[in-house]
Amino acid sequence: MSPLEADSPIYCQRSSKNYAHVVAEDEDYDLTDVSCAGADTGDFREAQHQGVPPQLDALDDNTDVVTLMIGGNDKQTYGRAIRLCSELADVDRSGAPCTDRYGSSLIDPVAADIYPAVRQALRDVRDRAPDARVLLVGYPWLLPPTVGCYPEMRLAEGDVPMIRELQTALNTYGRRAAEDEGVEFVDMSQVSEGHDACAGDRRWIEPMTTSGPGAVHPNEQGQAAIAEQVRKALAG
Repeated sequence: MSPLEADSPIYCQRSSKNYAHVVAEDEDYDLTDVSCAGADTGDFREAQHQGVPPQLDALDDNTDVVTLMIGGNDKQTYGRAIRLCSELADVDRSGAPCTDRYGSSLIDPVAADIYPAVRQALRDVRDRAPDARVLLVGYPWLLPPTVGCYPEMRLAEGDVPMIRELQTALNTYGRRAAEDEGVEFVDMSQVSEGHDACAGDRRWIEPMTTSGPGAVHPNEQGQAAIAEQVRKALAG
């Protein structure tokens, strides 16, 4: 989402209006933003790109607050689901071709692989910043519950519920991981209902037809909405 942070590594595409920047400005925090496009839990411990250190290197005993939104890129979950489903929708928009062919292979890894990986990431954050408040932010809805908006979101109508099920799993197991590791979970599912990529002027998620890296990611309104929920959590 433009504008990019001035010192953002080219591969990371850090926005100067992402939710962390909004919260830091509103709460007068000193922000160290190490978010990076496409990051997964492995990038907490290893360099994601040349010149992009492991994200855990940003933490120390003096860190007061840590916010993170992680898990959806593990196993290329979001990217793989959107790519596979859109490829099938381009040739077959009837029925639920992606659900029929890939549904379980997309959803099952959330519990089997992503949940333990997120738990480990949260544990690592707590180890590096033992006195910090840690907030794991859930994912806002990409799509409505049942009916999509082809071609803005290039998915067969019958596959829309499967993508919602995938997101539900990510948020459910994200919350569980947070509870298991004693950190806070910021739930975006209720407040983002009706603000998905098919919601027109009310959308918080940019559709697939948006050019550039902002497609299928929160836009400025979405980042502001996430920031509001994070602020509420911090005030609680």
